[in-house]
Amino acid sequence: VAYAGESQMLVEDALNRMNSIMNVQPLPESKQIQVPSDASIDLENVSFTYQDASTKAIDNLSMHIKAGEHIALVGPSGGGKTTVASLISRFWDVNEGSIKIGHVDVKDIEQKELMNQVSYVFQDSRLLKMSILENIRMSRPEASDEEVIQALKDAQCQDIIDKFPDGVHTVIGSKGVYVSGGESQRLSIARAFLKNAPILILDEATAFADPDNEVLVQKAFEKLSKNKTVVMIAHRLSTITNADCIYVLENGHIVESGKHEELLETKGVYAHMWHQYNQSVKWKVQKGDEE
Repeated sequence: VAYAGESQMLVEDALNRMNSIMNVQPLPESKQIQVPSDASIDLENVSFTYQDASTKAIDNLSMHIKAGEHIALVGPSGGGKTTVASLISRFWDVNEGSIKIGHVDVKDIEQKELMNQVSYVFQDSRLLKMSILENIRMSRPEASDEEVIQALKDAQCQDIIDKFPDGVHTVIGSKGVYVSGGESQRLSIARAFLKNAPILILDEATAFADPDNEVLVQKAFEKLSKNKTVVMIAHRLSTITNADCIYVLENGHIVESGKHEELLETKGVYAHMWHQYNQSVKWKVQKGDEE
């Protein structure tokens, strides 16, 4: 009887979560649809508060990213990095201020066009129970098999394909077919290659990659990022030292910004983060040697 009661509670909880998702209202569509002129991004005096939150996640933040520029967002957890990236993609609407892509407010860009403008690679990528080919094709349904296979090659996924007898037709999650976190991340990068959007957002995209996979992921990013506007959220600071500008966020504010060397010279928040990061890397290396 107790087991039946627990099962009923689980079902009710699942149904309640499904209902909460189904009840979410879509963001309003503008009647003055415009098309972005380029891949620049402008945030003007943006403030945003999550529902039921007592403090602002982003508070009067401004940021101007030129088309083709590579910028990085760093800072402590809860500082607002992912919120900024999510607002650019219009996962939510700002409470105050504006966000523009190509000099057009994201609210005035048709949803399909906005999705064509932005590729978002999450830190925890999800693959569906379907073939590798179809998982990648999700980003551009009209793509040919040859285009999908080329995207997989560009994303350094050839070793993943080669280890399965059915290659790109292997169904993820069936008959014990699974991929590691790093491999899953490379497959999600293949989606971004296939989509080929002019704006690329990388949300701690190497977070779950082991050292071998991280090398391949970084190699894929280098190729994917060419001629694109890139917004990188990073906890491994070594991956963003060549960024055109690094923004340090704390409590929804930009507390520092500049190139890597410039920020080190100021001996502020970023310099402290860099010191801590290098100490942690040194500790991991020493621990690895001991083992």
